[in-house]
Amino acid sequence: MAEIKVKTPWIANLGDVPATLEYFEGSMFEAVKKISEEYPNNIAFDFMGRSTTYRELVRNIERCAKSLRTIGIRENDKVTIAMPNCPQAIYLFYAVNLVGAVANMVHPLSSEKEMEFYINESESVTVVTLDQFYHKIESIRANTCVVNVIIASIKDALSKPVRAGYMLTEGRKIKKIPEDAPVIRWNDFMRLGRSCFWNYAVKRGSDDPAVILYSGGTTGTTKGILLTNKNFNALGQQVCATNPMFRPGDKMLAAMPLFHGFGLGVCIHTMLSQGGRYVLVPRFTAASYAKLITKYKCNFIAGVPTLYEALLRLPNMDNADLSSLKGVFSGGDSLSVELKKKFDKFLYDHKATIQVREGYGTTETVTACCLTPSHMFKEGSIGLPFPDTFIKIVKPGTDEELPYGEEGEILLAGPTVMKEYVHHPEETAQTLRRHADGMTWVYTGDLGTKDKDGFIYFRGRSKRMIVSSGYNIYPAQLENVLDANELIHMSCVIGVPDAYKMQAVKAFVMLKPGVPANNETKEAILAYCRKHIARYAMPREIEFRDELPKTLVGKVAYRVLEEEEVAKLAAAKESVEEAPANQK
Repeated sequence: MAEIKVKTPWIANLGDVPATLEYFEGSMFEAVKKISEEYPNNIAFDFMGRSTTYRELVRNIERCAKSLRTIGIRENDKVTIAMPNCPQAIYLFYAVNLVGAVANMVHPLSSEKEMEFYINESESVTVVTLDQFYHKIESIRANTCVVNVIIASIKDALSKPVRAGYMLTEGRKIKKIPEDAPVIRWNDFMRLGRSCFWNYAVKRGSDDPAVILYSGGTTGTTKGILLTNKNFNALGQQVCATNPMFRPGDKMLAAMPLFHGFGLGVCIHTMLSQGGRYVLVPRFTAASYAKLITKYKCNFIAGVPTLYEALLRLPNMDNADLSSLKGVFSGGDSLSVELKKKFDKFLYDHKATIQVREGYGTTETVTACCLTPSHMFKEGSIGLPFPDTFIKIVKPGTDEELPYGEEGEILLAGPTVMKEYVHHPEETAQTLRRHADGMTWVYTGDLGTKDKDGFIYFRGRSKRMIVSSGYNIYPAQLENVLDANELIHMSCVIGVPDAYKMQAVKAFVMLKPGVPANNETKEAILAYCRKHIARYAMPREIEFRDELPKTLVGKVAYRVLEEEEVAKLAAAKESVEEAPANQK
């Protein structure tokens, strides 16, 4: 990146955060290995009561890498990891990096069709998942080029006492895998590495591809985002630089999922590459999250606004001591001013000396690239760009920079910018553009403003998208699924306000002639959706319509439907407020 002599706001406001950083030039694994040599006996992570040191972590990664090499994984091969937050997923992620391959990170609750798309889009030759998802993978395996399927189990990562309890509860619900199933079981897989003695490690540079994460890009159609070693290593250094209170050994509660840049980049790789310790949460619930914060006296927590809203309603947090917290980060969706005020008070009432710090980012830059400083807050702002990261506001679609306070498209540049959209050169060219300043800028499609102090304000998304509990959901994709159903003539999907999720999915459906608009039809459509749509993107409500509103050019006017829902909610609220007390 060309040297740009720009005053970085962090310098004026927080003297111990440098304007530029010197980035580690090796691979992600090498960054973790370097830390493990410095702190071999420090705990790297905790999982369901079991702790793993940095020395043990690296040993298991290297064993796993040898096994990958033994089954034929070579440089630049793609390996799909469809797993929740568990130790095996961590070992696999870094082992794939160590053998020079690329980790394709996928939500394990994706529908069969989505899973098939992710595997084929990445051209993965191996899939690693949990036993509970085996049947999903097996049903689509013949439609892919997958050679090996590796099956892990949560029980394999548990201590004996915890394992016994797990098998009596969660383990009993898992459908049995046939004995002759064409898979490699995790323990057998790890033993394969005994046959590999050398040449399993591949030297990779900072600009080599390392990870594929998924997002909708600028058009709302799912694409694989190819990220490099430097993207992740730079993020880790930036996060810790903007949090100078961080010390090796500090604990992060890692509840954000591994297939998401926030979870993988901030909660996992930042901690491991900088000497931190994280607490892995395999299945998120607000209650379990709250319990782990206090049990481990966590120093940092990261989450989406819905998480913080849920914590406010938990009775078991009444007497919680949160004085150990050094940082609370919110991302993935806009944090309302009211929710921030409520949660800041909650932190104060529970002995914390800090406030929620909102950030912003895109998967095209791994995740966060902007954060509110720890000492300075501006209402409604998402903070300041990280060191070496630049944000400018332009007239949408152009390189014409706008004056302070004027709304336009948010552009990003810096060391975490992606390499490309996999197999989509046209959209890559549309999203990544080189300007006269010599820098490559990401056109985010998001709208915002910047003030004279460099603080950024997020105003909305110019691309059509629903954000529900931090998940990005693209209506166009859901409409394609619905419109393919034999009962449906046309559909339109919107996000509606939801007290917990911020937005929930609602589908408006025009049925084909002769199809009855009854509950039986609705249930048939929902059953179809469950097979083709991930659980987090499922429509909460389906409304039948004889006609859908249209724009002047004949497109479905989804904004009209959004306005109708807002008006409906407002009318309902007004009627409740006006009702006599005995009717409320």
